[in-house]
Parts: sequence; structure tokens; C-alpha cells
Amino acid sequence: MSIVDIENLSKAYHLGSFELFALRGLDLSIEQGEYVAIMGPSGSGKSTLLNVLGCLDRPTSGTYKLGGEDVSKLDDDELSKIRGSRIGFVFQSYNLIAQLNVVENIEVPMFYRGLSERASANRARELAAIVGLGDRIKHRPAELSGGQQQRVAIARALANNPLIILADEPTGNLDSESGGEILNILGDLHKRGTTLIIVTHDANVAERTERAIYLLDGRIERQEFNNC
Repeated sequence: MSIVDIENLSKAYHLGSFELFALRGLDLSIEQGEYVAIMGPSGSGKSTLLNVLGCLDRPTSGTYKLGGEDVSKLDDDELSKIRGSRIGFVFQSYNLIAQLNVVENIEVPMFYRGLSERASANRARELAAIVGLGDRIKHRPAELSGGQQQRVAIARALANNPLIILADEPTGNLDSESGGEILNILGDLHKRGTTLIIVTHDANVAERTERAIYLLDGRIERQEFNNC
């Protein structure tokens, strides 16, 4: 079953009278439970594609179906609801709230779902344990290493049982050991059936996925399948 279906999708930005295409006629399908890397040089369209996949931006033309729903032309409020309920984000810089502890940071996406305080706290503690932070739930970000902060970010992305997880250079700020631990966690999530899409420039990261999609000048140049 396809979770992501993109057909003839383009994204253009207008600079005065000039039209700059960041994406050009993309066709892409990602299956439920698939682990995919998006790669390409600077300016290839990686970030634009991630923004479209994350419903942070709309395509100029073409269609994007997420879980069978065409989200291409939804208004801002509808896109916000999709982001909150169907998409989990993991950023290179973690984007944790400094004043909140591990459990409270993981709970943030659940505040908008109407869960009870007890239910959201229990869910957050379960997710903290899944990413190996069961003994750090009262710590704040400043008391955690970079790798531990990224674990919190991954747990937060899972909070609302999203259809897809989008990770933007998730190991970019980490040393090799911490980065490897994060990739192991992502690999375990994939084994659990999570659909993962990672933007990366690191071939070693891409090799851990099932499929690497290479962009060039806003188009899919090639795809490579890995033996995972």
C-alpha cells in the first residue's frame, strides 16, 4: 500500500518576473513501512521536496496524496491538522523546548489531540523507553548529550502515531558514535513498520535505507535499492 503518491509534481518560486523551478515533474511512490533516503547536491530540490512532503509548502502543480488523501490544495488550517496528526518531524538541530524535560517535550504534539494529561504522560514515558531514555525522563535538554536530544526528538515525532516520519539530516550535528546510535534507532523503527523518509548528504546514512532517491535540478536523476 502506498503512503506517499506524487504525480507530475512541480514547485516554482517567483523572483520578480523570473520563475525558478525547484521541483520539475516528479513522480514518486513510497510504500507503507518503506525506509527511503533523499539525496542530491545543494540546490537539487531536497529541501523543497521535504517541505512539500511535510505539508509545509504546497506544490505549484501536480498532486500529492498522503495516505490516500490529496493534500496538494488544502488550506493552511487543513495542512496544519495534517502536520499535527499524520506527519512526524525530526530536525538536525533537535528543536526541543529548553524549559521542558524529556517527557514534557515528547508530550508537546499530543497537547493538540485532546488526550488526557495521564494518557499523554504515559505515552511519552513509553516512547522515552523505546528510544533508550527511560532513565532520563526528568532531564532537560541542556542536561542531555546531542545524541540523547535527538532521541527525544525521534520520540516526539512518534507521539501521534504518524503515517510518515520525515528526518532532515538527523545525524548532521552528531559525532560518528552518536550518529550510529541514532541510525540504529531509526532502523529499529523501520523493523516495527514505521515509514521513514530521510534527507541526507551522507552516503553511509543512505546505505542503511531500503532505497536512495537522487535528485538533480529538481528531477529524480536515479534510484538505488539497497540490500537491507
